Amino acid sequence: MTLIYHSKKPFIHVITGSLMLIMTLIFVAFVGQAVADSDIDGNEDEMHEDGPIQLTAAQIKRTGIDLAITAAGGIREALPVYGVVETNAEQVQTISARFDGVIRKITKRIGDAVVKGDLLATVEADESLRVYSIKSSLNGVITQRNVNVGEQTEEKILLVVEDLSSVWIDLSLFPSDIAKVQIGQQARVKSIDNTVVAEGAIIYIAPYGSSVNQSITARVLIDNVEGHWKPGQFVSAEITLSEVVAPLVILNTALQVIDGEEVVFVKGEDGFEAREITLGRTDGEKSEVLAGLSANETYVSKNSFVLKSELGKGDVEDDD
Repeated sequence: MTLIYHSKKPFIHVITGSLMLIMTLIFVAFVGQAVADSDIDGNEDEMHEDGPIQLTAAQIKRTGIDLAITAAGGIREALPVYGVVETNAEQVQTISARFDGVIRKITKRIGDAVVKGDLLATVEADESLRVYSIKSSLNGVITQRNVNVGEQTEEKILLVVEDLSSVWIDLSLFPSDIAKVQIGQQARVKSIDNTVVAEGAIIYIAPYGSSVNQSITARVLIDNVEGHWKPGQFVSAEITLSEVVAPLVILNTALQVIDGEEVVFVKGEDGFEAREITLGRTDGEKSEVLAGLSANETYVSKNSFVLKSELGKGDVEDDD
């Protein structure tokens, strides 16, 4: 047994040495390929820094990039204010019984949608014992229900229907700003998280102020067919005080800063390139362009940071 053991030991050393050699050769080959790949990537980076960034239509859609055309546009002087969404009181039906009696049927619950002419309730009159119907006089939603079947009407409000297809935005003005605001001026209203935006005209300015904070209410009427605006929600707004037309404007969402310079990404025949620009007046949403762009050029108006991140990296990889 001892002779057999000693006879295999040199053989094991030979095998071990061979494996070590093979692994070393594989490692050298892998490192060499990695260096080569690194050189290729480096060359692509240099090419990308000097040339346009190319994106397919699928890549543009996937990254959420929006395009716009340079053109003349208005630059607003605006007054920032805050407010709250209110029900349009001119589109509310407060329902009570025409003749006192007992509720025999009630067809709607709070939150139910109704259309003009819908049956809401039936009442058996106390004096005549005749049953009469109560119907909705407008399209809307039930926001109050204060009675159930078998109860007396007792001259109380039975139901309230509100048409929320339009709403009021009650804005609070500081005393120093009251002189700047007039009925008919346009206001741009934004939800607190800036995800919903609407525009409307000022239809009313209160003739009296609040004794609590000395503010004056300016009321804006806005469309709400899609139901984005909920009464009771807080909003921010900008009242347009004046507006000038600039020869060339872009959306501020297009702006990026590269090496301390403001740039936009312009779409050309060969792809997108970063273009340094000089800006003039701005209203926080749009800016006047004094130099660097011409009319009717296509530029990236949204998610331009995607292209900024690709500078020096190479083309955006396609999912395909």
